[in-house]
Amino acid sequence: MKRQPAPAETLLAPDRLSDRLADLLQARIESGELQPQDRLPTEQELAERHGVSRTVVREAVSRLKSMGLLVSRQGSGVFVAPVSRAKALAFDPAVLHSLEAVVQIVEVRRALEGEVAALAAQRADDVAVERILSALAAIDAAVAAGGDGVEEDLHFHRTVAAATGNPQFTRLLGFLEQYQRDAMTVTRANEAMREDFMEQVRGEHREIAHAIAAHDTERARQAATTHMLRAARRIEEADASVRAVLSDALVPRRDKSKGSPT
Repeated sequence: MKRQPAPAETLLAPDRLSDRLADLLQARIESGELQPQDRLPTEQELAERHGVSRTVVREAVSRLKSMGLLVSRQGSGVFVAPVSRAKALAFDPAVLHSLEAVVQIVEVRRALEGEVAALAAQRADDVAVERILSALAAIDAAVAAGGDGVEEDLHFHRTVAAATGNPQFTRLLGFLEQYQRDAMTVTRANEAMREDFMEQVRGEHREIAHAIAAHDTERARQAATTHMLRAARRIEEADASVRAVLSDALVPRRDKSKGSPT
């Protein structure tokens, strides 16, 4: 007997289908409707129930697995993960679908990077300082060669984190990079459209590096915090045409014939 479609309220709109399905399943888990050790319906059952393709179901389940909410058991299916006191750190992967969300990521970085820079200023030895200065020069070299400098920018911040001597900062920044990379691609594209913005960014990076080299803790903290504050402001101050370009850069490519992500 053919399964009847789900009630209209559980059918998913075509925008970001896998994200919507993942959010729905996550809400069912967090509300207790789906309990730890409960078996998830099959891919086919979920696809029919919510009016989506099996590809969308796989993407949604994969996202929840990466968050530690679901686990696979060979030959048995997918289950709600057992309750654990230690939860994997994860952000919603849909977080960068708007300029507002990019600003939010910049705010997260601001809360972290001021203290990282301050500790780096306290603890950096000559080798660490040299690495920071080399990373700083690499950003300008990449941009001069026609690149966007995103990877070099990320590397600069990693060298600052490494200079603290605390590997947990390096690990945390490594986690954030999956979100920072897209955010920085957008912010640097914005900055590249304005020469004054580009000069501001160069000056802010130099100030961070030189404060650390001088072992000036408060100056380093202020420089890194100011850099993040101004990065958010540069996005907010972009004119309408620039904001349109930046917004377009955040729209995921989709298979419009099926309404699911490619």
